[in-house]
This record gives sequence, structure tokens and C-alpha cells, in this order.
Amino acid sequence: MSTLQHQEASLQGAKDESVAKLEQSIGGSKTHEHLSDISKMKTEDDGSFKRKAASFRNWIEPNGEFAPEKGRYHLYVSYACPWATRTLIVRKLKGLEDLIGVTVVSPRMGNNGWPFANVDAFPGADTDPINGAEHVKDLYLRVKPDYDGRFTVPVLWDKQQGTIVNNESSEIIRMFNTAFNQFLPADKAALDFYPEKLRKEIDEVNDWVYDTVNNGVYKSGFASTQKAYEAAVVPVFASLDRLEKMLAGQEYLVGGQLTEADIRLFVTIVRFDPVYVTHFKCNLRTIRDGYPNLHRWMRVLYWGSPAFKDTCNFEHIKTHYFWSHPMINPHRIVPVGPIPNILPLDA
Repeated sequence: MSTLQHQEASLQGAKDESVAKLEQSIGGSKTHEHLSDISKMKTEDDGSFKRKAASFRNWIEPNGEFAPEKGRYHLYVSYACPWATRTLIVRKLKGLEDLIGVTVVSPRMGNNGWPFANVDAFPGADTDPINGAEHVKDLYLRVKPDYDGRFTVPVLWDKQQGTIVNNESSEIIRMFNTAFNQFLPADKAALDFYPEKLRKEIDEVNDWVYDTVNNGVYKSGFASTQKAYEAAVVPVFASLDRLEKMLAGQEYLVGGQLTEADIRLFVTIVRFDPVYVTHFKCNLRTIRDGYPNLHRWMRVLYWGSPAFKDTCNFEHIKTHYFWSHPMINPHRIVPVGPIPNILPLDA
């Protein structure tokens, strides 16, 4: 056998082992499966989807139980998850890479939830260097054996106490925005994505964008009746129309500067054409063909800032949604298009 054949055989063997581990994970222990397996998720009696609130809501603050320290905290994320990607964007914008480590899960979420690379060696996924966990659910159950919520990312972990600090992305990004400024260079510490003078306006935008856009696409996609789907999908596009008008002649949503309102919206809009149009049936219009202002705004952020571009992994994004929701896509076929996933700025 030639050297090339040996290499190909070795690669195939590693691939087969990864798939075998993943299949074992999917068909393994049924404990907590009703919480970890998204395909077991129940909708309301009227067929609508209601997202549960996050469970861990502690705060990093001076003189508190969780004080800001270099190297104390670790972030568990998925590139596929828009909520988790918010935290990656702010971490990079603020220059926190050397202060807060990151572990990325595989996008193929099975019966046991988000797996680490030792269970599914998907390209770009990591093993857990802190706890040696196989799935994100192991972190939750290690902290709280009787935990009865969903096993979501992001997870902000305290290595000192061996516990979860927070799993609510909107709160994590606000901690990242200010809690570690004392350790940062002046230019990074000065960045403020939730400035006092704009907070009321940011909060107002965040409120309706979350309900009708960020979560609206999920309410459309996970609806189990025609009535529930239509009740969810129409507000998605009403809000996209509203955002399109807001961005006419404007570079950012609020106050003429980059704020968390832009960051929170971006993670949904960048996934819209590659995923939500088809998978979640949000197909009244596409972003690239129906919303020129939103489309320009999204591409300026993506192509103009590594914090947005480098934290956006379309292979993870598309694989996760089309693979992990067999109740929507039972054959787990991942669409080839759109090509490209995001258009260049001069298109």
C-alpha cells in the first residue's frame, strides 16, 4: 500500500470512529433526553413555540462572588448558535481572548445535546479542556444533578469554583462589555456597546427585535400548526420591514455607533438566507433580494470587522440546523446553497 493510501485509510478510520461515537451518543443513555434532545421539545397546545428562560443568572462584578480575574472564566459555545455567537463577537471586539478561554462544541446536536469533539470530531470542534465532558449537559448536571432546564450554550464557567456563572447570552455580553476593563488596554476598555446615554433606546430595540426576529424565526420554524406558523412568520417580516427603514442612510441601528443592538441583530440576519428562509420557512423575502439596507448593514459588519467575520462559521451553522432538527428535516440533508453564503460588499 502506498503512503497516500495509508494516509487515506487513516483518515477514513478516524472519520468512521467519529461517526461511531456520535451514533453511540445519539442512541445512548436516555437520561434527561427530554431536556437534551431538541426533537423531543414540545410546543404549546396551540402549536406555538415558547422559549424557556435561562437558569443561571449570576454576575461577574468586583467584590462579588464572581470577581473579575484573568484566566478564571471559560466560555463554552457553538459557532452554530446565534445566542452563543453574540458572546464570541463581544469577546473579540473587547480583546478578551487572553482573559477568557473558549471551547467550541460540534454542531451536530443529537439525543444527548451538544457534543464535544471527543464524541463527534467535527472540524472546528474542541474537546473540553476544563472538565473533560462529553456533552454540554454534563456541565449542567455536574453543577446541579437535579437540573430540569434545557442544556443550552453559551455557558460561562468559573474554573475556580467549578460552576456555571451564567448561561444567558444577553447578560454575558454586558459583563464582557465592562467587567474586565481594568485588565484591558485603554482603547479596548473605552469601547462601550451599551452606553448610558443610549440604553433606553437600545433596550427598546432589543425588546421587539428579540421577540419578533431573533426568537421570531424559531417561533416560525418550530410551530406545529399552520395557524401558529402564520402567526409567527408575519411579525418576522413586519419587523424586518421596520429595520429596513431604520437603516436607511444609517450605518448602525442606534445612536450612529455600534451597539449591542447591532450585535444581537447581526447573528440572526447573517443566518437568515442560508438557514431560516428554507429550514424555518421564513420565505416571504430573502435579505439579499428584499432588504437592501439590511443587506448592506450586514455585509459591512461581516467584511469590515474580524469580530463578526471570524466568529461566523457557515459549515457549523448550516450543519447544525439541517442535521439537528430531524422533526423538521428528517433526512438531515444540508442544502448546498445559497452560493455564496454571504455576498461581497461590491455585489
